[in-house]
Order: sequence, then structure tokens, then C-alpha cells
Amino acid sequence: MNILILGAAGQISQQLTTRLLNETDTNLTLFARNAEKRLSMYKNNNHVRLISGEFENELLLAESMKDQDVVYVNSDRNMQPILSAMKKSGVKRVIIAGALSIYDEVGGAFGKWNRSMMGTTPDSRKQMISDVENSGLDYTYMRMTWLYNQKGNVDYATTQKGEPFVGAQVTREAIVQYILDLLADPKRDLQASVGIYEPGTENMSKPSFY
Repeated sequence: MNILILGAAGQISQQLTTRLLNETDTNLTLFARNAEKRLSMYKNNNHVRLISGEFENELLLAESMKDQDVVYVNSDRNMQPILSAMKKSGVKRVIIAGALSIYDEVGGAFGKWNRSMMGTTPDSRKQMISDVENSGLDYTYMRMTWLYNQKGNVDYATTQKGEPFVGAQVTREAIVQYILDLLADPKRDLQASVGIYEPGTENMSKPSFY
């Protein structure tokens, strides 16, 4: 399998890269600003190709997508060039790291706290998710709750679009596990916007680390 990781210097991306290299024979293309410097630890790995670039560079994105099976996007902040490049390159499968409350789906005490921290969902984010959902791509949009690190904690649960979002926190390790589970089951959560949280945090009014 060939996987392109956009935003490869991020924490989730680096955890994902490590597990893919250690546990599979996947070939990775790691795309990031100043990739040669920031991701220099991978430059001698035969399963890794480094590309330095910006998400705004649609031509470079399309070139990077050639022969890829899956694109993982570590940030949803500038999706339009990525969606356009995917259509040009013919790659269909994309997994996107996003955030909760894009549909104003978080209620209760946690929803009130979350709005106090994040504000209301801007129209630009609502347009972004609409663009993703109408792209015709095999997307999985991950609506991640508040993130923290805890080695070995890969527990997660999911909700689907249209269901209330519950769960105040989840580990980055669990997000990586979910991505690996998607890769292992190509039919899972296709064209889906999936809420991801840690079981047992459903009734918390805010994350434990706040």
C-alpha cells in the first residue's frame, strides 16, 4: 500500500508513521513544510519519500498523489486545494483529521464548555465539510474531541453524523489506532463523518486535563 501523509510533522502523523513503518510494509510519502529538515529521521528509510511543500500548492499536491492508495490529511484548515488535487490525480480515498462541533452536535455541559473554548462554528468550516461531503471521494472525516497523549491507551468509540457527540477527550494514540483500523478494513466508514472519543468520558463536563 502507498500512503501520502499531508502535514506529516504533526503529532498524530508522526505516531502514525512510526506504527506503519514498524507494523506494515507500507510505502509512505511524507509531505510537510521543510520536510527534509523536520523529518530528517526518515530520510534513509527505503519505505519513505519526503516532500517539502505547502497545502496551497495544488500542482505539487497532485504530483505527490501519483500512485497513492490513500491520502491522510492531518489538518482540515485548507481542504480545497487537496480536494482538487485528488480529483486531478484520480485518488479516491482520503482520511481527514478534523474537530468536533462542526455540525453544532455537542450538547450538555461539555457542549457549553466546548463552545466557551472554541466559539461557534464559523461558516468557513461549514463550507469545508460541505465541500468534503459533496466531493465524490471516499472520505472519512474524523471529528476528534479534545486530544492528549497517553502511551498504550488506544481505546476509542465512535458516533456517526446525525447522532449527538459525546465524550470529552481521546488520546492521539487512539486516533492512530482508528486510522490503522480504517486501513485494515477498506469498507469501514466510507463517505462518513465520524465522531471519535474515549469510552468512559461521556458524562464529563470538560477534559480531565483542563
